[in-house]
Amino acid sequence: MEKFAGTENYVATEDLKVAVNAAVTLERPLLVKGEPGTGKTMLAVEIAKALNAPLLEWHVKSTTKAQQGLYEYDAVARLRDSQLGDARVHDISNYILKGKLWEAFQMETRPVLLIDEIDKADIEFPNDLLLELDRMEFYVYETQQTISAAVRPIVIITSNNEKELPDAFLRRCFFHYIRFPDEDVMRQIIDVHHPQIHKRLVKEALNVFYNLRDVPGLKKKPTTSELLDWLKLLMVEDMPPEALRANDTKTIVPPLYGALLKNEQDVHLLERLAFLNRREQG
Repeated sequence: MEKFAGTENYVATEDLKVAVNAAVTLERPLLVKGEPGTGKTMLAVEIAKALNAPLLEWHVKSTTKAQQGLYEYDAVARLRDSQLGDARVHDISNYILKGKLWEAFQMETRPVLLIDEIDKADIEFPNDLLLELDRMEFYVYETQQTISAAVRPIVIITSNNEKELPDAFLRRCFFHYIRFPDEDVMRQIIDVHHPQIHKRLVKEALNVFYNLRDVPGLKKKPTTSELLDWLKLLMVEDMPPEALRANDTKTIVPPLYGALLKNEQDVHLLERLAFLNRREQG
């Protein structure tokens, strides 16, 4: 099978490529962790593109149950139809709603199945999927049939580390932690998204960005996606690189900071630091 080597829209580090291909070879789910904005969700999209495979996305919420990934039985609709004398009630399969795993199992071409932000759900959620992800089959009690995968899907599972995942679940996965990009990798990412950007602007912006991430006490560090948004704004506003130099502006609150900072505590923290900085210089 073709190996994943990244795409023109997704800069994959060597260790990430190794992890993806190892999970595919072992036929185990790839569990991807990393702070928000490091491209975990986009990884599944780009793997599907690179391997020319269909993509199924299951975005997990706090209310999501594992059973919804298999199927749901709509007993209310069946009761309503029976009261209306609808002939459909005689076939219970009319009221079985297929979940993402069922859809993936039915595909004849090997699909990529994304289970996104698994740690948002109840702690029992991962355990409730153990057997199905292991054996690639499940039983439908209402119709008394076993649904088995025609071909084993490539399963990508993402987590933001909001909850610890059970050991039994972790044992069945191949694990990879996406480290936050260093400056060299970040430049490659910027080149993909903003190929026309001025190199001096990138240099000054990266300096501000990484200094901002290093500020002690910051509640939410800016991420890659927020950096890309900020750079887009800087280009639209035709911001000169010199305007990003802290020693010129006598402040460490960057222009158009709303793209980078997402809560008032962090803005106030930078404003206090900027005030102290000006007082020391002044």
